Amino acid sequence: MQLVVEQRNKQVICTEVGKGRQHDFHLFKNSQIKVLQQVQLLADKGYQGIHRYHTNSSIPHKKPRNSQLTIQHKQQNKEQARLRVRVENVIRHLKIFRILSSRYRNRRRRFGLRVNLLAGLYNYELKLAVSS
Repeated sequence: MQLVVEQRNKQVICTEVGKGRQHDFHLFKNSQIKVLQQVQLLADKGYQGIHRYHTNSSIPHKKPRNSQLTIQHKQQNKEQARLRVRVENVIRHLKIFRILSSRYRNRRRRFGLRVNLLAGLYNYELKLAVSS
């Protein structure tokens, strides 16, 4: 499962669901989700090579073999983690519904519909919390 979340208001914009277990980057390459080049894409280490598909993207720096990360790279990783924590919090809110946190035992072809419904419920709750 892949989510596109707006950074400012933590609203789920788009979801993508693969068939069975798929690597994050493989799901991104095969999805029909198109992100404008002006939008900065923050991804985790599972998306290595995303620069070929979206030039305005950033992933954390990996520790080089037999050496350490520089202080500048550590600071960049920390800053990126500070921004990405909002997305992780959205995922946590969606997993509260338990359909995403445990094994899915229903019809597979309806899983994408249910993920979209959960994202819609989350966005609705978010809208109600902001308006009150």
